[in-house]
Amino acid sequence: MTSPFVIAIDGPAAAGKGTLTRALAQRLGYERLDSGRLYRSVARHVADEWNLALSHT
Repeated sequence: MTSPFVIAIDGPAAAGKGTLTRALAQRLGYERLDSGRLYRSVARHVADEWNLALSHT
């Protein structure tokens, strides 16, 4: 059994990581996981469950 091929791209906010990963995934025919969106979604869920206010700064 072969392991899936994984490409990780790191960098500061607003550096173009999302643009690059979308183009790369489309060109190579790969799936794409936006970990930043995943983390924000988990944080929102926890905040909602615990009635916490989130800052939008």
